Amino acid sequence: MNALVTGAGGFLGLYIVEQLVARGDRVRAFCRGSYPELDALGVETVRGDLRDRDATVAACRDIDVVFHAAGVAGIGFDWKHFYGINTLGTRYVVDGCREHGVGRLVYTSSPSVTFDGSDQHGVDESVAYPDRWLCPYPQTKALAEQHVLAANGTGSSAADGKGGLLCCALRPHLIWGPRDRHLIPRLLARARSGRLRRIGDGSNLVDMVYVENAAAAHLQAADAMTPDSPVAGRAYFITQGEPVNCWQWIDEILALAGMPPVRKSISLSAAWKLGAVFETAYKLLRLKAEPPMTRFLAAQLATSHHFDVTRAREDFGYTARISTAEGMRRLGLELSRLHRPSNITPRNG
Repeated sequence: MNALVTGAGGFLGLYIVEQLVARGDRVRAFCRGSYPELDALGVETVRGDLRDRDATVAACRDIDVVFHAAGVAGIGFDWKHFYGINTLGTRYVVDGCREHGVGRLVYTSSPSVTFDGSDQHGVDESVAYPDRWLCPYPQTKALAEQHVLAANGTGSSAADGKGGLLCCALRPHLIWGPRDRHLIPRLLARARSGRLRRIGDGSNLVDMVYVENAAAAHLQAADAMTPDSPVAGRAYFITQGEPVNCWQWIDEILALAGMPPVRKSISLSAAWKLGAVFETAYKLLRLKAEPPMTRFLAAQLATSHHFDVTRAREDFGYTARISTAEGMRRLGLELSRLHRPSNITPRNG
């Protein structure tokens, strides 16, 4: 099939492209920059910005299925930036699908669209969107997800009896693995600078997902999405299916990079208050950078949030094919290479 992958040069997007190419699909990559990895795969690359409606719509021409993995994550408060990319950009993708008769759209959402700062223990997709938002990222992703799901069954082919555009949304949680340029590098940088603190009592359980499993879920969902399938019009949590202790897992990642575990801690209430102070200061000063602490980040690091993936298993056969242990082994190989001591002089002979 002819597939379009937005954000194809990103962490998840590149894995989606690789899996599509590996099984023989023709891929068009839509991204802002140039990526040698995409060139090496021999895919068609179209450069553009999601906020450019004309470019985004044009990228959908002659495409059978769109994997919309592009977006911006973070804890900052630049509403225009998050809304422009996450919400408007997604609307333009939907517009492109409708205009060019694309049959299927798989949108990469986030479990954060259901997060209100409190614990989530094994919740499923029936959980509602929250009444309050702690920062623009989850709100703009939720608006985008709602737009995608509402677009299911609409479009140019709906009028001629072909069922229209079929849409679903996947919510992978804490995507990790080799080639990550965001989550793990930021974690290691904060630990290296001495700014990493355990928030809360350290007992919170979280779900996460190895990147290759998250990518495979996108292909599985697209393949299963037919007019008479339950996939069309639904959202799905995607995880490893086995929650871990958040801070023990962080310590394991630090150990893979040859770093000590987290020693210092701060209570959730103290981190929450500190985050509120930073948020106020950054908003008043109109700073574009991310605050070192926010209420959203404090709650994410101190509360439990793990999810029931039964719906994904039943509707399109999702399973975490690569175990957490195997994923950590692969991550460890990369981290040991990247963080190998550079001050060791090899001996001759």
